Amino acid sequence: MSLRGLLADTRPLRNDHFRRLWTANIVTVIGAQLTVVAVPAQIYADTGSSAYVGLTGLFGLVPLVVFGLWGGALADAFDRRTMLVVTTLGLIGTATLFWLQAALGSSNVWLLLCLFAVQQAFFAVNQPTRSAVLPRLLTPEELPAANSLSMTVTQAGAIGGPLLAGVLIPFTGFAWLYAVDAVCLLATLWAVVRLPALPVVGAPTGTPGLRSVVEGLSYLRTQPVLLMSFVVDLIAMVFGMPRALFPQIAHESFLGPESGGLAFALLFAGIPAGAVVGGVFSGWVSLVEGQGRAVIWCIVVWGLAMVGFGLSVFAADALPGSARLWLVIAVLLLVVGGAADMASAAFRTSMLQSAAEDNVRGRLQGIFIVVVAGGPRIADVIHGASAAMVGTAAAAAGGGVLVVVGVVIAALAVPSFVRYRITAPARV
Repeated sequence: MSLRGLLADTRPLRNDHFRRLWTANIVTVIGAQLTVVAVPAQIYADTGSSAYVGLTGLFGLVPLVVFGLWGGALADAFDRRTMLVVTTLGLIGTATLFWLQAALGSSNVWLLLCLFAVQQAFFAVNQPTRSAVLPRLLTPEELPAANSLSMTVTQAGAIGGPLLAGVLIPFTGFAWLYAVDAVCLLATLWAVVRLPALPVVGAPTGTPGLRSVVEGLSYLRTQPVLLMSFVVDLIAMVFGMPRALFPQIAHESFLGPESGGLAFALLFAGIPAGAVVGGVFSGWVSLVEGQGRAVIWCIVVWGLAMVGFGLSVFAADALPGSARLWLVIAVLLLVVGGAADMASAAFRTSMLQSAAEDNVRGRLQGIFIVVVAGGPRIADVIHGASAAMVGTAAAAAGGGVLVVVGVVIAALAVPSFVRYRITAPARV
């Protein structure tokens, strides 16, 4: 394959609406990632406990499940442009409240966790709607490339956000980071206001509620390949995402300060950095036909990378004089995992978007966001509790082992997922 064929496929950017959403996301994602880093950092600074940091998983998971499922039903019932405007305004409001509590010097961890829960509720409605919009703006052949482009920007911001946050927190405190997030969200508000009206084709009648959610779940039950795409992602994220341990690992294993610091920033940036590298060289994603097998291999690589990450933490604990060397190795392993996860996510998202009809697409995207965003939050709780019992190194490495074992068992249990293939479109 030529170098041009390896580089990201940019055809979706020819669409004006997608280009505006994508460009606005470049600005917005940096601010969003500042908040993603600031919340656990503020909690750890206030409490000194990874267990409290792990509670962000619980406080994020409940609204993600409830509002992700209900938000998908709303996205199948109302004009999706209107839904995006309303939820974006909600995200701006919660970012402003984050700024206010920090500016007032609050150290109430429960207030911070509750604000986080409200923010996640708006996020859980916004994201299924945003994903359900893409098949109305782009052709099915453009969806894998569009998803790769979007993920690349998101993960690039997830590099810049942690690096900026880790460096700035000791100097500016947390309030300024939340303020930047609120301002950056105005870019997304501009982009969604410019969208055309997007009424749902064949929208279900009646008020969207529990029945509508159940109908979406019932539809998914008849689609074993799509169902398995959720299962393997849950395996990867629940057992293999050690981010709740990063503040403690950065401080204890890699000898960084309790709040912020370079080691803290690098750990948070490692997985997104890998996703960006994978996204820049994602041209091959549009050409893969055996998508099911590709997903399995990507998740195996992710699990092995997390095993290596845990072992590097163990080595740093055992040999504190070489902590810097093991920090570099740990970050490189996170980079490898991030690249594998990006490719897996691009395949799974495209499967879901192209297979569903428009009048159930929002609900399936709601389930998708519950799985994709909820899995890491379950992981936060599990890893935080596990680290308290067996230490951070064992918690991280053991989780990676469980990922590999779990995804192999899943592949053997549902061979139709491994055999899933598409006819890849020609690259132009």
